[in-house]
Parts: sequence; C-alpha cells; structure tokens
Amino acid sequence: MDDPRATLTTEQLDALGEELDALRRRVMDDLGEPDLAYIRNLIKAQRALEASGRGLLFLSIFPPAWLAGVTALSLSKILDNMEIGHNVMHGQYDWTGDPTLSSSRFEWDTACPADQWRHSHNYIHHTYTNILGKDRDIGYGVLRMSESEPWSPRWLGNPLYALALAVFFQYGVALHDLEIENLGKREAERPRRELLGGIWRKVRSQTLKDYVLFPLLSGPQAPLVLAGNATANLARNLWAFSIIFCGHFPEGTVEFDEQDTAEETRGEWYLRQMLGSANLTGGPVFHILSGNLSHQIEHHLFPDIPARRYGEISREVKAICERYGLPYNSGPLHTQLGSVFRKIARLALPGAAAPTQTSLPAAPVAKKEKAAPRTRTGTRDRRGQGNRKRALAAG
Repeated sequence: MDDPRATLTTEQLDALGEELDALRRRVMDDLGEPDLAYIRNLIKAQRALEASGRGLLFLSIFPPAWLAGVTALSLSKILDNMEIGHNVMHGQYDWTGDPTLSSSRFEWDTACPADQWRHSHNYIHHTYTNILGKDRDIGYGVLRMSESEPWSPRWLGNPLYALALAVFFQYGVALHDLEIENLGKREAERPRRELLGGIWRKVRSQTLKDYVLFPLLSGPQAPLVLAGNATANLARNLWAFSIIFCGHFPEGTVEFDEQDTAEETRGEWYLRQMLGSANLTGGPVFHILSGNLSHQIEHHLFPDIPARRYGEISREVKAICERYGLPYNSGPLHTQLGSVFRKIARLALPGAAAPTQTSLPAAPVAKKEKAAPRTRTGTRDRRGQGNRKRALAAG
C-alpha cells in the first residue's frame, strides 16, 4: 500500500492535527472527581474480587466454590492488568496527585516488571507504533506478522508460536525488553543482565504468591488452589492476548517504514496512530474488561487520557475520520480475532499473498501536490527522537 499520508494534503494533515489536539485539550480540561471516583471504585471492586476468589478457592472441595473462585480471581486479574494497571501506568491519573495512582510507582499483578513495561510499551510501542524495525510489538519477536518480514522455514510454526504466546502471554510481555529476536546480533537497548535481574525478581514473587504461598495456606486443598490460580492466570493471559492482538493486527491495519516517518508533523503522527490501530465493538462490561483497549484507535491517539473517556470521544474520532476520508477499523471480537488468526496462518506460508486491499478513500477536498511535511508554523520540521517523545507526552 502506498504511504497513507499521500491521501491528504499538507494543509489537511495540519488541520487534522489541530482538530485532534483540540479534542484532547477539551477532554483533559474536563477531568475531575467522577474520573477519580471511577478508578478508585474499580480498584475496590478488583480487590474484593481477588479476596472473594481466593477465599472461595479455599473451599475447593465443593466444585461450585472452585468454579466461582476461579471466575472471581480471573476477573480480578483481568481488571488489574487491563483497566487498572495498563491505564494507571500510562499516566492517565497522574493529574490526581494520588501516589497510589502514580504511573511511576504502580506495580501490577503480572510477570513483567512495571518499569520495564513502561519502557517497552509506553515509550517504544507508542512512539514507534507500527514502524517496521522499530515497534517490537509487531510479532513480539516470535511471530511473523508482516509481509515485509522475509519468509524462512521457521515461520511454518507461526500458529504454534502464537498459541504458546497466548498461553504464556505475561511471560512474553516480561521478556519483551530483552529483544530476544536480536540475541547473537546485538545488545539490547538496555543491558540484558540488568533486565534479567528485574524479571527474575518479579517472576519469583508472582510464582511464590500464586503457586506456593496460597496453596500452602489452603492445607489439604493445595492442589485445587494451585490449579485454580493457574487457571485464572491462563484466563487473563488468553484474554489480554486476544484484546491486544485485535487492536493491532487485524487485516486493514497499516505498517510504516522508518524513513517515511522520520520527519512527521503532528498531524502525520496522529494519522499513523489511527491507521495502525483497530477497535472492538461491545457493551459497557466488555469495554471495562478490555481496559477500554477495545477503543484502541482512541487509546493510540490519546494514551494519557483516562480510558473511561474513550467511548465518549470515539464518536468524534469516527466523524473526523469520515470528514478526512480515512478508514475507522472497527468490528466485534470474533470478527477481528478471526482476522488476526487468518493473518497468522497466512504469514506462516511462503509467498502468501496479502488479501486484496483497496486504497484509502480520497480526501473530501481537492488533492494538491503534497509538499514537504511542515509544522503548523509553516517551517520544515526535522523531528528526531526528542520531538517524537514530546508528541507522545502531549497526546
């Protein structure tokens, strides 16, 4: 597919950036007590689910209690991972001044150390979204998720690698910053020895908690409690994998080359986030359990806006897409997940042709010859990493 930015003129891209900046400012200016009450109540609910789930598992001799305990504990872990941990660590509640909601202090109930996740996700992924060779979330270092990745016989195992990643997703995320795909080629961006130490401490803590401490506390129910904890972790892993992959890899999401994004204007940065993401449709409970990453397009546009606001602004974002003739990739979970699985299977094979993709629709105003990317002030913007960081901080 041609560079999607060629669909719009420089003036349109500038206008797109201004519209989305204005939308972000309006929402940020409106944040207040209801947003703070929402996240605090959600944390209370998550803790209640965890306490009740672990308590019910102590009564595992009764099968209904085991099933109820696993359900409650699974929901607790999903909420902690998705709507609480992910969003708090994005800085969505730093404005409150509450130290328990500080993005730099929060730690979550999963194998990946929070400080490593903030680097691999908040910085690397959200700065270089869908840029080949920069965004390591494209395939997580173990999957072929792009036509641009040269095929080799090892990719025949693509579906099996995806299954393993889904089952052990928390550990795949934990190993992300190690850049295991580059072992033997170059050192990781951060020293691997240092990273391994943090991962080991976090994995050890999580393992002892779920697979040693609570089973031992349950006495004769230890095997059932251990199985219940493992099942809850599996449910959280499969759910997180499904939501995250549906937000990034369905057919229709666009990839970018590094040289084409080296001098992005604000509007072009926004455009890349929109074209590289996909949404999921569903009801209020579904959106909460997904961490509102069902609104992945809105999340990539505004990662530091509280996720509970994504639903209300999604209508405006969709309207903006329609005005500029841009796609708004959205669909139910089963449709998007099916699309992801088909892509995983297709890319396992040599010479697999991508499904026919239509070009982006023409912009609603007459197309002009595209000039060099410019900032809103009209000066050439030779942005490097520093400006990309500023763009992320602002949006």
